[in-house]
Amino acid sequence: MSSQAAAPEHGLGRPIRGPRALTDDWSRFWHLTYNIARNEFKLRFFGSVLGYLWQLMRPLLLFGVLYVFFTKVALVNAQNGPGQAHYGAQLLGSIVLFTFFAEATGGAVRSVVDRENLVRKIQFPRLVIPLSVVLLASFNLALNLVVVLGFSLAEGVQPTWTWLELPLIIGVLALFATGIAMLLSALFVSFRDIQPIWEVVSQIVFYASPVIISVETVAKKVSTPVLHLYMLNPLADVFQQFRHAIITHGTPSAADVIGGWPALLAPLAIVLGVFALGFWVFNRSAPLVAENL
Repeated sequence: MSSQAAAPEHGLGRPIRGPRALTDDWSRFWHLTYNIARNEFKLRFFGSVLGYLWQLMRPLLLFGVLYVFFTKVALVNAQNGPGQAHYGAQLLGSIVLFTFFAEATGGAVRSVVDRENLVRKIQFPRLVIPLSVVLLASFNLALNLVVVLGFSLAEGVQPTWTWLELPLIIGVLALFATGIAMLLSALFVSFRDIQPIWEVVSQIVFYASPVIISVETVAKKVSTPVLHLYMLNPLADVFQQFRHAIITHGTPSAADVIGGWPALLAPLAIVLGVFALGFWVFNRSAPLVAENL
């Protein structure tokens, strides 16, 4: 009798798990992430005559305005010495890197809410949503970097072995952006003020990082302790190391500015801490997202 009662339990199949951020099937997880990002990339330029060129226009237009002002009006190259060699390539590279950061984080804010149809599917791993936004921004970054490297070569930049640092530089930037993307997308579900707040914060971060003004210029205006505090911003280290490793060794490396390679552990710890916090918050809120929409 007991065996007959137990038989139906075996016929029910695998128990259905509740909504989660992750899934046990990692192949499906990454497949979903890639396909959502790829479809969004195709749809963004669907029916457009110029296609990808529109994606490139924003950083190029910003670069053009800033480049003309700082090289023709402010005379950056003439005033700031060898560290500003190939200033155009340095500026364009920093703008492209920040554009990736802004797209990955800003695009992730509303991502979970805008994907409500997917969120309400119990077996759908919800972390796929903000990760697909970061991956989409990575597609754009890869194409934009081709333009940056081409412009750099045209400006006279010589390839060196330090170009091998590029994947590490991009990896740190992507890890930092992913942590913030997870955090913002989770918080926006319950706090809709996150979007305007982050828009303001993003602008502050743009001007508080060495995108337009070089670290050498900042170092002339502040004391050494303040400069080291300034370099705790992970974006400052990423942009500065990109300039040093990819564009010109005339500008100091991030380690030189912050006070040595061991000191770089502090901004790296911030990157890892932000990523861990973002994942923790998203993972805790994932089961309740549908209820809070």
